[in-house]
Amino acid sequence: MRNPLSDVVIDIKPSGIRKFFDIVSEMKDAISLGVGEPDFDTPWHIREEGIYSLERGRTFYTSNAGLKELKQEICNYLDRRFNLKYDYNKEVLVTVGGSEAIDAALRAMVNPGDEVLIPQPSYVSYLPCVQLTYGKPVIIELKEENDFKLTPQELLDNITDKTKILILPFPNNPTGAILEREILEELAKICVEKDIFVISDEIYSELSYNGRHVSIAEIDGMKERTIVINGFSKSYAMTGWRLGYACGPENIISQMTKIHQFAIMCAPTTSQYAAVEALRNGDADVEAMCQAYNQRRRFLMNAFKEMGLDCFEPFGAFYVFPSIKKFGLTSDEFANKLLQEEKIAVVPGTAFGDCGEGFLRISYAYSLENLKTALERIERFIKRLENDK
Repeated sequence: MRNPLSDVVIDIKPSGIRKFFDIVSEMKDAISLGVGEPDFDTPWHIREEGIYSLERGRTFYTSNAGLKELKQEICNYLDRRFNLKYDYNKEVLVTVGGSEAIDAALRAMVNPGDEVLIPQPSYVSYLPCVQLTYGKPVIIELKEENDFKLTPQELLDNITDKTKILILPFPNNPTGAILEREILEELAKICVEKDIFVISDEIYSELSYNGRHVSIAEIDGMKERTIVINGFSKSYAMTGWRLGYACGPENIISQMTKIHQFAIMCAPTTSQYAAVEALRNGDADVEAMCQAYNQRRRFLMNAFKEMGLDCFEPFGAFYVFPSIKKFGLTSDEFANKLLQEEKIAVVPGTAFGDCGEGFLRISYAYSLENLKTALERIERFIKRLENDK
């Protein structure tokens, strides 16, 4: 029988995040710090609006690009938060999570052989989505000594005459790194000079602890060459609602909408009505959750310092990326031993690219109670490793 499978799909590795999630789900008394999911419930007034939409029988398809009211609120939000102005009717697409928006943007823009720059460590979907377009992923290895920021020189060193797109994943998953306006202005200048487009994944934009998040689309010359990806999963604790969006130039958004039209039809109607409420009346909820995450972030950093676990200070998202190089174990070995011996699940840094070797991703999107218990077990585990040397 002929092989029914695509060679490209076969070559794509499964997500390294889900592996540990699946194991810990079957392990009694285990604590998972591995999944990037808020431990908060979706705020009640947002859930209530979703429920109300069902009670009113709003179970129909929406426009392919999304509810008019939601697209308008997305534009209002981006304007008041980041001074970004978009035409709701031509420059906004509502998607099934931010992940669909990333996939649709790449499929709409990449021709076979086009090079897409991917800073790593970073979110697991970028690389396979580029591979599925028959584009060429070019990895830029971010460095701990630079706080895992993308530097202008690193960008320049990886540009060729085939470079078309830079993926900009900040605030970053898994490192928690951010990019300040000064760096973004330098990167923007290079993108304009080299005629490079940007897919800016800003799903963690509201979780920035060192001042307001800055979008590269705010920088002069960049709005017309940037697709801004965002959504509701992280900032509004709406992971299961599966809702995101993309904003950008009309000529790109129209082609993304075409892909979305044939592959998806429209994002979930109930989720869209709930998201309208989130954007209109959810600022206080976002701020409260952000403050709680920041408290947990500071708690983790202090605990790491006391136990001698090296970690640069992250200022975004809800992850820390400690180094475990001094223990003489690979990231995978460390994570597996920690899980088996102390029932704590973390994600090996290599799940986010080969340059993540020697690091772990630990999420603090969990209660302080769980974090305290987990840290006690991690410290106990580390002391055993040090005594065994």
